[in-house]
Amino acid sequence: MDDKQIIQMIDSLVTEEHRLRTRRQAGQVSSEEEQARLRELEESLDQCWDLLRRRRAARETGGDPDQVQPQPRQQVEGYLQ
Repeated sequence: MDDKQIIQMIDSLVTEEHRLRTRRQAGQVSSEEEQARLRELEESLDQCWDLLRRRRAARETGGDPDQVQPQPRQQVEGYLQ
């Protein structure tokens, strides 16, 4: 997955997040469904942003960004802010 594909994935996830919130406001999904899916979306977004940052860092330091693999969600979610 290249940077452009990662950015497209981020855009797609953000769009889904907005649709989900709109559907919740319209009463089309329950609060529990919304929260569960939002959690999944947020974790996927974190994973995408992490991959994009690490690919850029590899490129800037002379590494091969195509060798950078996504980290497991548990690891990305465990990063300290």
